[in-house]
Amino acid sequence: MSGLVEINFDGIVGPTHNYAGLSPGNIASASHRGDASFPRAAALQGVAKMRRNMERGLAQGFLLPLPRPNPALLRDLAIGPNTDRALVAAAWSASAMWTANAATVSPAPDTADGRCHLTPANLVTMVHRGQEWRDTQAQLKVAFGDTRHFEVHDAIPPSFGDEGAANHMRLCDSHDAPGVEVFVYGRPGGRFPARQHEQASRAVARLHGLDPARCVFVEQNPTAIAAGAFHNDVVAVANQNVLFTHELAFADRKDAYEAIFAAFPRIHVVEVPASAVSLEEAIRTYLFNAQLLTLPSGEMALVVPSECQDSASVWAWCESMLASNGPIRHVIPVDVRQSMANGGGPACLRLRVVADPATVDARFLLDDMKAQRIESVIAAHWPARIEPEQVGSDELAKVVIEAREALLSVLSLDELA
Repeated sequence: MSGLVEINFDGIVGPTHNYAGLSPGNIASASHRGDASFPRAAALQGVAKMRRNMERGLAQGFLLPLPRPNPALLRDLAIGPNTDRALVAAAWSASAMWTANAATVSPAPDTADGRCHLTPANLVTMVHRGQEWRDTQAQLKVAFGDTRHFEVHDAIPPSFGDEGAANHMRLCDSHDAPGVEVFVYGRPGGRFPARQHEQASRAVARLHGLDPARCVFVEQNPTAIAAGAFHNDVVAVANQNVLFTHELAFADRKDAYEAIFAAFPRIHVVEVPASAVSLEEAIRTYLFNAQLLTLPSGEMALVVPSECQDSASVWAWCESMLASNGPIRHVIPVDVRQSMANGGGPACLRLRVVADPATVDARFLLDDMKAQRIESVIAAHWPARIEPEQVGSDELAKVVIEAREALLSVLSLDELA
């Protein structure tokens, strides 16, 4: 399996990107509710992030915006001119841009049949996200359609909420080696919804044919959920043998570390103490909603939101970490402010898939020419600005539908129309 590499599939921000505040527990989303949005700038910020990772020598892919406004949701909920504005906005949501919620992915070295398994997340906690999985699955079946190498499952039944890779981490000596998969779930009853159900995580592990001895199930700290860490990837991220985490990420820190260490003894935990960076500041800046990447040199880099530079405590901790000569050797700020204002940092915007790029549909793999085509379509067709009252209008619907069609056409992916 020497051809296996980690490919980051970033979501292209859709032309309906708006701030409707549909996500309880997402502090950023709630605080920007009703603001004007800038879809063109948001999408170009996302492509720029992809370009920079590609320039670092990393494999980069992308996933496409889903059809919005969603005619199926409009029909199923009989949404009309006098319907609750939140339901109207749900049918227009561009939240599929956060592809960390697209699916849970288990690479071939981890699975019983030696194929990469992907299970689309059902996202049932929120109506604006629960509508996504069938269209996401259709796209995954095109991108990963070679059934000799991939298996794309149905979503877990809606009795158990599943939020995908945002609550899943993988530890390994190298990306192409067998790994230990860590599933993080929440328990209901707190201030905000606990979106990941333990039984959803366990079902995904069984579906993917994982070795139970190489799976760890850990409860997320309810204090973190209550503070706005609506997914584990807001307070922890892993790459190869490194776990980068806040001190308050897990319900029982000692038990969590012991269970992970027992399954993967070579782990290197980089823990940020609450005394250095408060939970609230970690969530505000999305320090942990970062891409922890292995560069071609073998060094690890942490791609963080530029908001981290603006925080005295966060940036001081980053500088002290680099000075300590630990496993993370670079901290790279990136501007994704439009996504951040809706509660999605660099990690939310990407789905990690370990695969041989030759087995992936090449239309979903980024190169410079394709990036230029995507940027040209965005510049020509994405709305520069959307006011809240425009969401739901026939005029805007025509613009955004034609914008997505133009993108599909330039990428020769018209079958996803």
